[in-house]
Amino acid sequence: MTQQELCQQCNQRRNCGQVYERLGKTEGPSVVKKVVLAFLLPLVVFVASLAVFERVLLAVVSAGKTRSALSFALALLLTFVCVLLAKVIDGRFGQDK
Repeated sequence: MTQQELCQQCNQRRNCGQVYERLGKTEGPSVVKKVVLAFLLPLVVFVASLAVFERVLLAVVSAGKTRSALSFALALLLTFVCVLLAKVIDGRFGQDK
């Protein structure tokens, strides 16, 4: 079915343009802070802490696979703690009033 056939069968075909115009002007709260807290912050914390733990454990653990596994586990734990702290801070101070 073509677009014209669909539009001819639609009961909103007369005011379709008005509906899309109104939808385009809809205002909403910014989600930038939530996106950063949910996606960007955990990635940055994980990558940075993985690099730091790998370098710190280089002098302590001699086995490469053990060092990598331990670095990964510690970075994952630190990331989890940071996400929990971000949720707590956002819950207490980030409520829109």
